[in-house]
Amino acid sequence: MNLAIVISTKNSENIFNAMRLANVAVKKGDEVSVFMLGEAVCYEETTTEQFNVREQVEQFTGDFYV
Repeated sequence: MNLAIVISTKNSENIFNAMRLANVAVKKGDEVSVFMLGEAVCYEETTTEQFNVREQVEQFTGDFYV
């Protein structure tokens, strides 16, 4: 299956959960593309202790566009 995820918020919980979904889909063999738009392009700044966005992004092996 092909999956495209568009993230346009700087909310760390939303980005974290979207990237978790992307990582699970890749591990199941799906082709996944993630697009960071608007406020989401600063995703590295949104990492918190509870929502480690940077770690989720680093684990992602699909197509990633910022």
